[in-house]
Amino acid sequence: MTERQLLVATTNPGKAKEIKKLLAGLNIRIESLSDYPHLGQFEEKGSTFEENSRGKAMFYSQKYPGLVLAEDSGLEVEALQGKPGVFSARFSGSRATDEKNIKKLLKLMKNIPDKERKARFICVVSLARQGKILKVYRGELRGRILPEPRGQNGFGYDPVFFYPPFRKTLAELTTEEKNKISHRGRALKKMRAYLEKLRAKN
Repeated sequence: MTERQLLVATTNPGKAKEIKKLLAGLNIRIESLSDYPHLGQFEEKGSTFEENSRGKAMFYSQKYPGLVLAEDSGLEVEALQGKPGVFSARFSGSRATDEKNIKKLLKLMKNIPDKERKARFICVVSLARQGKILKVYRGELRGRILPEPRGQNGFGYDPVFFYPPFRKTLAELTTEEKNKISHRGRALKKMRAYLEKLRAKN
């Protein structure tokens, strides 16, 4: 039964690990693109997270026998008119790394006062099967950007994203703490509920 197979359409090991943890216990075999390098690479050309998420899910679901879950996520900084946005992962160029991206972000925000450093993480998760979108969910997390990194956990912009209710950056949280409140955690909580209903029908 194809509903017992789910492909997480990402090559980012940090994202794949988080998603697998958030969907654990569903009695579905969860795989990632690292298990299927022959499926090719989807080129993200969308101007929104939803466009990229849907496009990715559609692309891989035409090549994979089961369900395909794709997400696009990133950081939007108010003072930078929403940048880096859909370019979050490649903000510092074609050879971008988390460290380079953070360095560029902090350089651009060097003279921005604390009260104007508002930012939000956005995640859009899409589920598809055989070239058809089944469901799309969105999650959001608001916080602000610190002038320097703090914490060793997480990935991406986590070390500079400060979450006021916890008075910590996302990189200072445990995986469990982060998954409860993160943009990805919020979107996947809704998707998990949908997958549970889908499994119950089969």
